[in-house]
Amino acid sequence: MAVFLQNLINALQWGSFYALIALGYSMVYSILMLFNFAHGDIFMVGAYIGFGVSTALVALTAMGAFALPNWLILVLTILFSMFLTSFVGMIVERVGYRPLRDAPRASAAITGLMIGIILETGNLALLGAQRISFPPLIRTATYDLGGVYVTNKKIMIVVVSLGLALALHQFIRRTRWGMAIRAMAFDYVVVPLMGVPLNKMAALTFGLGSALAAAAGILFGVAYPVLDPYMGILIGWKAFVAAILGGRGSILGATLAGFLMGFIEIFVAMVFPSTLRDLIAYSIILLILVFRPHGFFGEPYSARLRL
Repeated sequence: MAVFLQNLINALQWGSFYALIALGYSMVYSILMLFNFAHGDIFMVGAYIGFGVSTALVALTAMGAFALPNWLILVLTILFSMFLTSFVGMIVERVGYRPLRDAPRASAAITGLMIGIILETGNLALLGAQRISFPPLIRTATYDLGGVYVTNKKIMIVVVSLGLALALHQFIRRTRWGMAIRAMAFDYVVVPLMGVPLNKMAALTFGLGSALAAAAGILFGVAYPVLDPYMGILIGWKAFVAAILGGRGSILGATLAGFLMGFIEIFVAMVFPSTLRDLIAYSIILLILVFRPHGFFGEPYSARLRL
């Protein structure tokens, strides 16, 4: 039982990263019926922006310009990085996707892949290929709960991830902007004719998704403090699978599917050799999609919308 609970905690941490990134995939697809395949690299960009913000705040604190405790530096790093990375997402939408809005979906998919390569190459050109260490803003504290070891970092990552997902849910359900996003997801063609600005909704959706990806990048840097320009490729594709599994445009579905991805990966590796982890994990997901082709909370009519 102790081994099971220990792996459950590890799965919650991994699932937190997938859930936050999957939310961005799902929101963009719900409105524009396309997947932003550069989203994993935006996760990487957010992590690097967080590195820059946190390093600057730590340096200013050391010089005596501010007297900020480390926990406040982390909070400010998350907020500033989410804000800055949201503009990166909006620029990607404006430059890369808006001109191709009426083009075939394959063109938009290829554009997303090219934007991802541009972000990776730009990072390499600016910072080089060497890995960098995220500043240690939080000292690790380990708690022994009956043979199950939980760190303060893991608790923080899960709580922050769930809090951001809940905040997004409240924004979508209780604000006029959120109502417009839900209406746009319901009918892409008719709603703009009723006065809802499609361009603003698209930019807002890209901005929100990119902000959540930045938060995931910073939390990843706190847990595994080594950043590299290609860190977003694999985790981005897995979060994409979680978005598909959750269902089109479903915040709850993307969150649950992200955590399920973490559970499957961790528990498969606990039972089987690690080399078979992805094979068995994706076989399980494929089996789920055979019986739930629209995902956990996807609507059947979505398959007949603009493709």
